[in-house]
Amino acid sequence: MSVDLTARIGHVTLPNPIMTASGCGGSGRELGRFFDVTKLGAIVTPSITPEARSGRPTPRLAETPSGVINSTGLQGPGIDAFLEHDLPWLEEQGARTIVSIAGNSLEEYAEVAARLAGAPAVTAVEINTACPNVEDRGLTFAAHPTAAGEVVRAVRANTRRGVPVLAKLSADVTDVVGVAMACADAGADGLSMINTLHAMAVDTTTLRPRLAGVTGGLSGPAIRPVAVRCVYQVHSALPEVPIVGIGGVRTGLDALELILAGASAVAVGTANIHDPSACVRILRELDAALRERGIPRLADAVGLAHKPAGTLMRRIDPNVGVGEPTEQETLQ
Repeated sequence: MSVDLTARIGHVTLPNPIMTASGCGGSGRELGRFFDVTKLGAIVTPSITPEARSGRPTPRLAETPSGVINSTGLQGPGIDAFLEHDLPWLEEQGARTIVSIAGNSLEEYAEVAARLAGAPAVTAVEINTACPNVEDRGLTFAAHPTAAGEVVRAVRANTRRGVPVLAKLSADVTDVVGVAMACADAGADGLSMINTLHAMAVDTTTLRPRLAGVTGGLSGPAIRPVAVRCVYQVHSALPEVPIVGIGGVRTGLDALELILAGASAVAVGTANIHDPSACVRILRELDAALRERGIPRLADAVGLAHKPAGTLMRRIDPNVGVGEPTEQETLQ
């Protein structure tokens, strides 16, 4: 059976739902040595800031059970170098590019968005709301619905019409649904979730924090159940808003779990560290998983965990459910 893997984010249709997570696939060149980057639905860039940033001091990474804590500090070349070197390379390859942007004030987010507005190679813009807002005592934009909505509004106002704006949300909040609603109301065309979880590790030999920055972001399989929960809750409240599910995806079945919870697309992050070809492998595995389950279209699986048993079978064959339940429905 052939499976239609196309995924829709705002006004944009992607050939498949698998993409890199911001900061975990470089700007394309790094993974391009292992596979054709156009095979992915999209490449999501590291978070681009107005000026170049050197990031935090080393050590920046600490392994934990089923995860990694990183404290890179949004190291990057800045918007000028990105537009001069990285984006043109991605355009030459024919890759669909989602540019992650970051800043420490509304003005910085708006500035980066405005600079990208003149670049035709931008498929979508993803707002990293996990940055500390210097105007709000260092609290992250993601921490409060009002702040998250304001940054979305600033970016949307400076983004070219027709280019989707995605808000990347954190699970380190009291009410992720409330933040998601505020972002959607402010003009976000979709949501990316979740970002890394705030975490820390202490070295029991040196008796000191394992990261130079003391705390960092936890990613990897350890956070996938949290991501599934958040995607499920937000899709339940905002079923028409596309979601890019992120968090601990290692296999096609991991990706399918997020899709069933409500994600329209899936970003792969930490898995790229030890397996640079993880994204294309996961895409193959997802395709096989959908075929094995008799699901002809990716869109049929989005949010299916919210539906009554047998919904998919009735969607494929309207006669299913008339009279006695079928064997497939009974098994479901």
